[in-house]
Amino acid sequence: MLQELETDSLSQLVQDNDTVIVQYSATWCGNCRIMKPKFKKLASENDNVTFVIVDAEKYPDSRKLATVDNLPTFATFKKGAFVNQIQTNKFDVLKELVDEVTSN
Repeated sequence: MLQELETDSLSQLVQDNDTVIVQYSATWCGNCRIMKPKFKKLASENDNVTFVIVDAEKYPDSRKLATVDNLPTFATFKKGAFVNQIQTNKFDVLKELVDEVTSN
């Protein structure tokens, strides 16, 4: 499942879903736009995981769930708790992060 956050409610999504993977992005971020279709591809391949795209500038409370000091940042959550995060524009690095959280 993939969704783009429309309210500052990521904390609720993290609590309500077993495994959540987040792409923090911004409309002005070129690397975010490059990674978005790759993120969507991973979402389509992982039906049991909730993938969420968060505009890091619009939703400050959601941004606080990870350390977002560069974009795009990808963060993983499992059973309501933060697991890991990376800042990358490389698909292979993102896939490793997804595999790490989905294999446990």
